[in-house]
Amino acid sequence: MNPILGPLIVFLASAAICTPLFAQEEAASRRASIERRVASVQTLIESSSAAREVEKSGRSDALTRRSQARESVRLAREALESGDLTSASSLAEDATKHLIAAARLARDEAVHADETGGDLRVRMDSARALLAALRRIGTEKAAPDAAQLAPRIESLLAEAQSHVDAGRIAPARPLAEQAYLLAKAGVTAMRGGDTLVRSLKFTSKEDEYHYELDRNETHAMLLTLALKQQPFGLSEGLERSRALRRDAEAKAARGGHAEAIRLLEESTRELVRGIRAAGLYIPG
Repeated sequence: MNPILGPLIVFLASAAICTPLFAQEEAASRRASIERRVASVQTLIESSSAAREVEKSGRSDALTRRSQARESVRLAREALESGDLTSASSLAEDATKHLIAAARLARDEAVHADETGGDLRVRMDSARALLAALRRIGTEKAAPDAAQLAPRIESLLAEAQSHVDAGRIAPARPLAEQAYLLAKAGVTAMRGGDTLVRSLKFTSKEDEYHYELDRNETHAMLLTLALKQQPFGLSEGLERSRALRRDAEAKAARGGHAEAIRLLEESTRELVRGIRAAGLYIPG
């Protein structure tokens, strides 16, 4: 063998072995870092001084934002289980933003939109992470709903991005918000099935109630946004869902979380029907 070629072949063979090992070590390190971040955010949501402020305030909007933070953590853990580190990282950031907003509301501070579009970029990143989760769950469950919903979300994000690229922040906001809400509604609808039941284990009925409250709020926001684009205004479904939600909140206030969950689920079904009637298809 050529005295120069021989060592070169050995070097290249060693490099071919080392490169995948290095990539694996780098991925493992990144995963561990994201896992620590998700665990840290979850601790903040459940037992930090900010969480205590939210709980003590009793404000429904602050509690809803904390529920959204919890949901983002659940989705981040689900993404980690599936090896989707990019989505897990983005969702952990989303959870942090929700908790900060909850704490500000608890202190009765106004949460103003960032006119430079910083909050919009966060919303769009969250929508993309949820879209990735939607696709992943759709594949796991072989659900045609995901394939039907994903192109609509992609189109909304692309249109929002075109406005952002042109420096038009205001028209991009409702598009990004609708993409986010559609993706989140789709994910929560499909996560309820038997394939992913492990993701929906709650420590108490109260914890499950807050999850359903967040799911209801997501659908209510989506329907409200959809109705702004319709000439006929308020939907009967929205009115019925609000009445059911008020009943649910009254039950929960008296400790009847099981009945409150049932009422919230019924309220959300009304919202789903209203959303579809407004021309947006979502699973559920």
